[in-house]
Amino acid sequence: MNTLKGTLVVLAVTLFFASCSSSVKITGEKPGTANTKGLKDYYKDFFPIGVAVAPRMLHGEDSALIVNQFNSLTAENAMKMGPLHPRENEYFWKDGDSIAFFAKKHGLRLRGHNLCWHAQAPNWMFKNANGDTVTKEVLLQRLKDHITTVVKHYKDYVYGWDVVNEAIDDRENVFYRPSAWYRICGEEFIAKAFEYAHAADPKAVLFYNDYNTENPKKREKIYQMVKKLKEAGIPIHGVGLQGHWSVNNPSREELEKSIKMFSSLGLQVQVTELDVSVYAGRQGGQLIQGQRRDSASAFTPEMEEQQREKYKMAFDVFRQYKGKLTGITFWNLSDRYSWLDGRGRKNYPLLFDTNRQPKKAYWDVVRFDAAK
Repeated sequence: MNTLKGTLVVLAVTLFFASCSSSVKITGEKPGTANTKGLKDYYKDFFPIGVAVAPRMLHGEDSALIVNQFNSLTAENAMKMGPLHPRENEYFWKDGDSIAFFAKKHGLRLRGHNLCWHAQAPNWMFKNANGDTVTKEVLLQRLKDHITTVVKHYKDYVYGWDVVNEAIDDRENVFYRPSAWYRICGEEFIAKAFEYAHAADPKAVLFYNDYNTENPKKREKIYQMVKKLKEAGIPIHGVGLQGHWSVNNPSREELEKSIKMFSSLGLQVQVTELDVSVYAGRQGGQLIQGQRRDSASAFTPEMEEQQREKYKMAFDVFRQYKGKLTGITFWNLSDRYSWLDGRGRKNYPLLFDTNRQPKKAYWDVVRFDAAK
């Protein structure tokens, strides 16, 4: 198995020239003006501002925008179990290593995402040679081997990990998501994952990460689970609020309640996957029944205004909880691409438009009195 330092040598020259050969000019609020400050600069006294990236973004105009605006990175997919560990004795390091090298080269913090999730987990993890479901003991050993190998591989690059992702069910009458992990191991896999990660890198900050954390019923379940882990002495250090929100959710009140509840346990809180869908209702490219399929130019003034209000509210709250919030990460860089695109309609969930220019919501986020 190649070490990270070995594979990064191959990437160094390519990324150096690619990142130096292109730049992006950020247009200011007034026509003909340019803005050299980035989100990271406006928020330098509050918390790191990050972005989820793919290897294709590490060159050209995307690269320049990343370096100008952000001081933290997360791999969108490259460090997830399926893409990284597709077969039992095979790891695919190239994509994750390219992101790790880029972060190191530009002095950016790097979050690891993620070590254990019900989605994007390879089928071999749960099956034996005969195709039968493995025992709890076998699965936990495989999970330990995976986490130990990955965390040690990125030990000098990643400061913190989303260890367990989305283990709580959305249904009110169901506590844990009935994933393959849970069906085979019960809730024990959650504590074990944190223990394995801590053993592999005792200095890493370890997070539980989930969405709908502002929903009162789900928030309470997450709180009870995390509290139980803390009381049992499990090495968990933070909770990630994914922040996949829409123009009509969450409310200021519910967002504040989530930050207060999780931080009351002595845990760091981070918003780990922030975007604001311009569509009310279900996330992403899923169409609500009877809704038309929108064209690529359907970012209406009404959507723009609603999105501006939501971003402004969110960052007003974030700044209020400086110290309890230790990082904000956007899930994708610009409206050129978002995981929310699909099924016949485009979404516009980020602060930079399809030309990589700041939207009006951007200026709402950075215009504030830092003295307050």
